[in-house]
This record gives sequence, structure tokens and C-alpha cells, in this order.
Amino acid sequence: MQIWFIRSLFILLSTVLGYFSNISYGVIVGFAISAILVSLEYFFKRSVFKDFLACLIGLIIGLTVASLIIHISSTIGIENSVFVTGTTLILSYIGMMTVYRRRDELNIPLIGLHKAQSNLQQYNPKRKNCKILDTSVLIDGRISDICQTGFIEGTLLVPRFILRELQYIADSTNGLRRNKGRRGFKVLDMIQNAPDIEMEITEEDFPDIEDVDAKIIQLAKEQNAKVITNDFNLNQVAELQGVAVLNINELADSVKPMVLPGEIMSVRVIREGKESNQGVAYLDDGTMVIVEEGRRYVGQSIQVIVTTVLQTNAGRMIFTRKKGDETENGEYEDIRSYSRGWQRSKNGPRY
Repeated sequence: MQIWFIRSLFILLSTVLGYFSNISYGVIVGFAISAILVSLEYFFKRSVFKDFLACLIGLIIGLTVASLIIHISSTIGIENSVFVTGTTLILSYIGMMTVYRRRDELNIPLIGLHKAQSNLQQYNPKRKNCKILDTSVLIDGRISDICQTGFIEGTLLVPRFILRELQYIADSTNGLRRNKGRRGFKVLDMIQNAPDIEMEITEEDFPDIEDVDAKIIQLAKEQNAKVITNDFNLNQVAELQGVAVLNINELADSVKPMVLPGEIMSVRVIREGKESNQGVAYLDDGTMVIVEEGRRYVGQSIQVIVTTVLQTNAGRMIFTRKKGDETENGEYEDIRSYSRGWQRSKNGPRY
């Protein structure tokens, strides 16, 4: 917010100086020059040097071609100022945008325009097990702890377009989104500074592809890499296209401790359940625990006995009864489906 105040103040002062100058249309000139300078500063801030270099090369090529055309036209008697100005502007713009859009296809080793991409495509044994980090796992944050445990091997690749998306989220006016974006950068910094983790930021991009998920999939195909994500849609699309996916949520579900019927655990009932007299608690890993006849224990910590464990696409739910609340014949009541209600039977579950 402060930087935009400074930019606005600069534009205002430039406009005022233009008003008091002796230049014709000084206000317009002052405003235009200051606006162009602020735009250039903002562009340099959000882009990489390679992008600026590509635009500069394209501009030089466009001006060179325009100069040749103007020189040839002058020899045959065409010296119209409108023609000269129009030719210069059009060819400069075409040259600049053409080189910028095709910058990843260029290979100019003398100036290093394609250095990052060329190095990335060279064979390197350390990159044999490349893994691409998605925006969702950086915002989630658990990837940092997983990497530090040593379970993930190989090089972690973070595309530049992922950083741009993360920057866009961090610049959001919505407080929640802004905090998520900043957390993503903190997680990225932790991974980058970890001594035993190899992470690289790749400049490789696909200008013809607009969707970020499609860019990730294309990069994974070219690098023969796996994608680490929490995004369900990206997970499905990548698997359909033959790209291996490592889903942090699936990993978390797979490493949750096993719970068997008859086990005793301590939980704190925090709210009422959907069904009559039910209470709801949660384990430390976020697993929902349904406590039968637990409504009256809301706000209390109690010991419960597991009756049923239900695995769904949304996660795992554990159905329990307070310890000591047995049925008349000493058997625990069996609860099978929380989504469709529950059924009790002393002789066994009814479906």
C-alpha cells in the first residue's frame, strides 16, 4: 500500500511540474512520462531479467527492420511522416512481442537468454527423480516437514509461473488469500534453505498455454517428473494424461494410525452431531469421531470405545460409544453409516 502511495505521489508531482513548465501541454507530458516510468518500474519488479532482455532484443530487431523499410521507401520517393511513424511503431511492437512470446524457443548462449532452460534440459543424475511443486502444496505447508524427513528424493522444481501465481495470491486484497500467499513464500524459503533438500526454480514456461495446471502437466511430461499437489482436479487430469502425482492429502490419510473396533481412546466432545444425542470430537490428525449418546458430554473429555471405522472419499470417520455404555448383553452397539443415519441391533448390524 505504501509503495503505491509513493508511485501516486510521484505521478502527481510530475503532473504539477509539467503544469508550471514552459512546455506545451506540460500537464499531459508530465503525467504521461511519470506514468510510463511507474509502469516500467512495476514491470521490472514483477518480471525476470530474461523477459526484459527478450523485449529489448525484439525492439532492436523491429527498429532495424523498420529502418531498412524506411530507407528503401525514401529511395523511391516515399517520405511521408505518417508512413515513417506508423512503420516504426508497428514493426517495433511486432518485433518485441514476437521475441517475448517465443523467448523460451530461443537459444542465444552469448547473452544467456536461454541458459536456465538449456541447463534444465541437460541430463543430470540428480534430476532423475524430479518433482514439481504445485501452488497448493506450498500454501498447505506440510511439504516442508515431509522434505525434511527425507521421504522425498530428487530435485524439487518450482516453475517461475508458480511463483507468479503465488505472488498474485500474496498481493490479493482479501486478507485470507494474502496470508496464504505469504505462507507459501515462507514455506518455499524454508525448503530452499534446508541443507539436505535440492530445489531449483526453473524459467521454463509455455506461452501458448494459459492454464497453470496445463503448464504443470506439460512441464512434467517434458522433464519426466512427478507432480506434488493437493489439488484434486489437477490430480485427476494429470493421471488421465499419464503423469504421476504425489498427493499430500492421500499421504496423510495413509499414515494415520490404525484404529480397530474395541479400542479405547480419550477425546474431547466439542459439538453436537447430526443425529439425535450424538456428539462430535476430533483426533489430533483431524479425524472426525462420532460419539453415540455424546451430546450431554459437549465440552468434556471422556473415554470412548471404538465401534466402527468408516472410510470415505472425504476421509475417515470413527464411531464410538462412551466407555461403560454397553448393551444389555455386553456387546457394543454397531454403527455403520453416518451419512445415511445409524442402525442398532443387539444381534449384529442391520443394513
